[in-house]
Amino acid sequence: MTKLCDINPAAKDKLPPTFAEKSNIGSHYVDAFVKPMNTTLPDGTRVGCKRKGLKITLTVGTKKGEGLMRRLTVSKDPLVMLQSALQEAAGKAGVELKVTDTEIFVAA
Repeated sequence: MTKLCDINPAAKDKLPPTFAEKSNIGSHYVDAFVKPMNTTLPDGTRVGCKRKGLKITLTVGTKKGEGLMRRLTVSKDPLVMLQSALQEAAGKAGVELKVTDTEIFVAA
């Protein structure tokens, strides 16, 4: 596995209820979490991750997958929803994504 990026520690400051928002999915937190994932790996592979509404899109090179932030079926917790959506997107893209407490790793 290759290290993709470090997790933005300031992203947790954007979680409800400390950060007011109307999305009920922690959209500001999600945006702050996925921003560092937009980078290039040491082997030159471009990685991109973005949120549009409830959809998380993960692109690793030419592989692309999408996952949904499912509030009702997964959890009301934005941390759990995001991890589930990222794993779903990685699975559909055919890559492996591992998120630790401080770093994100990817295997294409």
